[in-house]
Amino acid sequence: MARSLSIGSRLRLLSVLTSGTALLAASVALLFFQLQEVRTEMLRRLETVADIIAFNSAAAVDFNDADAATTMLAALKTRPGVVSAGIVARGNIFATYVRAGAKLPEAAALRPNSAGYRFTDQDLLVYRPVTSKGREFGTLFVQSDLREIDQTFRRFTLITGVVAIPALLIAILISLYPQRRISKPILNLAALAAVVSEKGDYSIRAPIERSAAEIEQLVATFNQMLAEIQQQNARLEEAHATLEQRVAERTRDLELRSDQLEAQGSELDAANKELEAFSYSVSHDLRAPLRAIDGFSKALLEDYPGKTLDERGMHYLERVRVGTKRMASLIDDLLNLSRVTRSSLQRRETDVTAIAEAAAAELARRHPERQVHYQIEGGLHAFADSHLLTIVLENLLGNAWKFSANVPDARIEIGQQKNGNDSVFYVRDNGAGFDMAYADKLFGAFQRLHTESEFEGTGIGLATVQRIIHRHGGRIWAEAEQGKGATFSFTLGGERERTSDSSSRR
Repeated sequence: MARSLSIGSRLRLLSVLTSGTALLAASVALLFFQLQEVRTEMLRRLETVADIIAFNSAAAVDFNDADAATTMLAALKTRPGVVSAGIVARGNIFATYVRAGAKLPEAAALRPNSAGYRFTDQDLLVYRPVTSKGREFGTLFVQSDLREIDQTFRRFTLITGVVAIPALLIAILISLYPQRRISKPILNLAALAAVVSEKGDYSIRAPIERSAAEIEQLVATFNQMLAEIQQQNARLEEAHATLEQRVAERTRDLELRSDQLEAQGSELDAANKELEAFSYSVSHDLRAPLRAIDGFSKALLEDYPGKTLDERGMHYLERVRVGTKRMASLIDDLLNLSRVTRSSLQRRETDVTAIAEAAAAELARRHPERQVHYQIEGGLHAFADSHLLTIVLENLLGNAWKFSANVPDARIEIGQQKNGNDSVFYVRDNGAGFDMAYADKLFGAFQRLHTESEFEGTGIGLATVQRIIHRHGGRIWAEAEQGKGATFSFTLGGERERTSDSSSRR
């Protein structure tokens, strides 16, 4: 990139351009008037000579004496500017004078019986009628070159150059002093700004010198700006020191919290290991005595009917078997609940409609004696863990199937609706419903709103559903009315994740 001119150079250049333009304009104006004056004087002299010759040659033309007219025209050789001359009489050339090496004007340029003149780029033609006592005998023309005008132009140009160049130099010398008074403070200010920028020392100040009022104001404003920057730097340094202190304190706090989190993580790992050990114990150690109780109870019922136990004893054994089966079911549900909490979440695009249809078909296969009308919306999709979402729909559809068992025309509906930016899925039935006053107990483990004699179950299913929904970042709620069915609605979160994931794939 080309380096810009300094302000001093620009001022000198401006002075040269201004003075030069003024001198050039004055010179052009003087030259124009000088040339006009020379042109007018040249025309006046040539017209005077033409008038004299036209008057004196009238007799020669009248008496048809071409020699006398030619002799009279030959007197023009004393005038170096005259190129040719002639008399046109009765439409023909009567007499002529032509300077050596010159030639007469073209016939079209010779205008008989008229007086006047004509300037061209090369010459001047003057016409005068040849008359005597009111009688007109022809027309005289005199042709002159423009050497006088050319000489005047060259002479004036030379004089102008000789005078203008010293005048321009004098004007430049005279303008140097005020230029220095203007440019020096600005150059000093520029040098000071470079030093401040390079060293970052805002305590430097520019000296105030006598100059133009605007320059003095600029220097004062610059000094004021430096003072303000210096104050701001002091405040920034103070704030930086305070910030460093706070960062150090915050770092110590974070290190302390990190240590605490590590300790809590270790405790959590230990608790998880204990939970896994407990799950293993529940899965293996507790199941064994339950299987033994159930097996021996079954053996007593089958191998000793009516021998030792009466009808009441048989009833008690049946109760023992039912209790063991229920306890086994509770253990299975607890294990499933713990697995839901510990398993990793694998989100992907999931066909909700297909999962719902498969769960509905499985319920119909298990209970062929029931006729339930399903209405499953097509094209339902979600960004979720497909395995966990299957557990959600199996539990919700299982509840809807169970609580609509006493309704003659049982209907279950699965669909989706929009709530702002959230996609809300719902499972609706026309079964027993419940009292909304107890809705806060729905999703607690072992919480039931109906007796076991009315509807079987352990009270773990909805707790499992809620944990899965919360792990997805969603929420679940229910709306119901006793005897008119219930609607369970839930969101799965992850919409923002799916959007960003789709954007990244694009």
